[in-house]
Amino acid sequence: MFSASFLPSILVPLTVLVFPSVAMALLFLYIEREDPSGI
Repeated sequence: MFSASFLPSILVPLTVLVFPSVAMALLFLYIEREDPSGI
């Protein structure tokens, strides 16, 4: 049988470290754009 017991060890660092850092980087790039127009 296949057990998904390894999933928390992958998903917890992914949601705690990777996703916020990507979101902050994209927000920083969006704020620091030269043109003030919308998306």
